[in-house]
Amino acid sequence: MHILKILFKNAFRHKLRTGLTVLSIAIAILSFGLLRTVISAWYAGVEASSASRLVTRNAISIIFSLPLSYKDKIRHIEGVNTVSYGNWFGGVYINEKNFFANFAVEPKSYLVLYPEYRLTEDEQKAFLRDRKAFIAGRKLVERFGWKIGDIVILKGTIFPGNWEFVLRGIYKGKDKNTDESQFLFHWDYLNETLKKKTPGRADQVGFYMIGVTKPELSTRIALHIDNTFKNSIAETLTETEKAFQMSFVSLSDAIITAIRLVSFVVIVIILAVVANTMAMTSRERIGEYAVFKTLGFGGWRIAGLIFGESLVISVMGCAAGIILTFPAAKAFGKAVGSFFPVFNVEAETLLLCVAASILVGIVSAVIPTYRAIKIPIAEGLRSIG
Repeated sequence: MHILKILFKNAFRHKLRTGLTVLSIAIAILSFGLLRTVISAWYAGVEASSASRLVTRNAISIIFSLPLSYKDKIRHIEGVNTVSYGNWFGGVYINEKNFFANFAVEPKSYLVLYPEYRLTEDEQKAFLRDRKAFIAGRKLVERFGWKIGDIVILKGTIFPGNWEFVLRGIYKGKDKNTDESQFLFHWDYLNETLKKKTPGRADQVGFYMIGVTKPELSTRIALHIDNTFKNSIAETLTETEKAFQMSFVSLSDAIITAIRLVSFVVIVIILAVVANTMAMTSRERIGEYAVFKTLGFGGWRIAGLIFGESLVISVMGCAAGIILTFPAAKAFGKAVGSFFPVFNVEAETLLLCVAASILVGIVSAVIPTYRAIKIPIAEGLRSIG
């Protein structure tokens, strides 16, 4: 405790300079933390994927549909226990700015496949009973101020027209990585309307969600499904849910790489700030270090004082930055909720922040320590800072 007291006193001899350095580190750590959280949010869908779920889509592209009749053939494949299906609806609420994920799904089987979407028993019954019903995630409901029983109208883009729905349930995620911003409604409601207006588009699905009995059977089942529909009018591509999600994330590889590079540039900036502070501090105290040498203090003790002071400054800045990261991430996540439904500061991000601050504290003290130890006593005593 005594040595910590000395280190803190040394660090705050120049209160303004140290304060500004700590503030600079805090801002840099905040930036680093937010950038890493953006990367984590980008991969949130991948991380939340289940190893027991497969996705089957058209082999040409996801924008092409598959016949509804495929579901019975898929269901009879050995190792498949649940088959659901749906379409990306692409509707907007009031105007194009209100973008969020909305799907037409077969409700009963879909909820079986996604037990992480938590509904009360009454909400689930009401959703299954009402053909015009929809359920929405907690975050989406909070965003628009909806409540149970509200009528919501979506303007169709892929399926033109105004589509009326009734909110019958608000689901909550099983864990923090669950997407709570989706809008799910009955596929039958969409299909029956298409039969009346555009019969050629009816009885077509955009994807099949498939639950398997054992994750280790996924590869074999995926091959079986694709071979079943090989040379058919609509060939399929079946992959794990994780691979399916990664196919979308990979489209943004360049952006993610750029964000990663910027996050590391932030660390270099911290290093430059702390190194500058320590260089100034060390130069001012050359005379003191020379006196320590004449009193018998070895190089390790002097090095301990310099490294300790550098670590105190960097760790204080890191602590302040981490504290600021949580409210900043909450505000940022709220502002970009339509793009990043899951925006949480991960434990790994905090560990990276701490590791970065310790590394910066150590590296920035190396040159000042070397100079303080190597300078001759006589030359050090002549120094006036």
